[in-house]
Amino acid sequence: MTNRSVETNAWRGQPGVLVLESADQPDGIVFEGTLFGSAPKEGFAWGEAVFNTSLTGYQEILSDPSYHRQLVCMTASHIGNTGANRTDNESELPQAAGLILRHAPGTPSNWRSESSLDEYLEKGFVPGIHSVDTRALTRLLRNCGTVRSLILPTSERSKAKELFRKIPGIGEKDLILEVTTHQTYVVPAQGPKRYQVVALDFGIKRNLIQELTRIGCEVRVFPAQTSASELLSSHPDGVFLSNGPGDPDRATYAVETVKQLVGKLPIFGVCMGHQVLGLALGAKTYKLKFGHRGGNQPVCDLRSGLLEISSHNHGYAVDESSLPSHVEVTHRNLNDACVEGLRLKNTGGDAPAFSVQYHPEAAPGPHDSKGLFVEFVQSMEQWRQTKKVT
Repeated sequence: MTNRSVETNAWRGQPGVLVLESADQPDGIVFEGTLFGSAPKEGFAWGEAVFNTSLTGYQEILSDPSYHRQLVCMTASHIGNTGANRTDNESELPQAAGLILRHAPGTPSNWRSESSLDEYLEKGFVPGIHSVDTRALTRLLRNCGTVRSLILPTSERSKAKELFRKIPGIGEKDLILEVTTHQTYVVPAQGPKRYQVVALDFGIKRNLIQELTRIGCEVRVFPAQTSASELLSSHPDGVFLSNGPGDPDRATYAVETVKQLVGKLPIFGVCMGHQVLGLALGAKTYKLKFGHRGGNQPVCDLRSGLLEISSHNHGYAVDESSLPSHVEVTHRNLNDACVEGLRLKNTGGDAPAFSVQYHPEAAPGPHDSKGLFVEFVQSMEQWRQTKKVT
């Protein structure tokens, strides 16, 4: 028996606590529960506690690199009913720092299931805690905002105050560099290749790549710190800016690269890519109180007036008041009115650039926004024709 399995057996099924950092309570705000999943090497899990309102898609959520260094609380009361499988991952391994649940069913029931959620967490080295009052926790996070948090055995509860002194603060680290690819790779188009797209990997989800390849794009994925000259050297038709974790202000290298790309090639950004494009165009970003995470977020396309129900996972937003005159808002969140999409105005001769804060690949989530990939392809085709004329 390995040391890992000994540690896990000593973790799973034991009484545990979720401790939230609090300025008013030095020992933190405590939620009791039962530990499951994988035992963390340090003996505790830490990260930013956030909540997600999705009813399904927990495997895609756990494996989304945008959740790196976050403890994810699912607001739905039953999570794990459909188990886990090898095809629904958005990255090679789960990325979340931990999982917080009200109830974790022990026996999954679904024809696609290959393991239970508990087994999936154990194999992916993700700790969790269930039997938590997630409704109270969600209300607390909505009122107070996201905070640093710990998951640890009840017997170690007294160490929480000291642990908060040791772990990094939220936003202190550049999380993109912890999840980006270290080498360039190519994903071929599904069917005839129509366009070549270069993607900057800030923590890219597999389904974003798949959506691009489905519509005839060969996708060449580059590390986040790749220079504009290297991206342009492959003579692409367009640039895709991916999702990713953390504070966009930390990604100064990406902002500088995108500044040099704007106007030269069509650009499409999603999530972190939206924020990076906003910064490159001269805007500012800010941290939302508790973020948008879930598959039921209402967004209005201001160009058509149509409502889209969309999938979100972000804790930062572009400050509308800081947008320069050559940038316009294209989408708005109907819950809090924040910017959900922007576009570079056509000033004559420049390649189009646009982005959205949410996830049009819908993994998980509704499919209302998949037309944005078609819009990207159309922008590349129009730019290709423009270059032929000139």
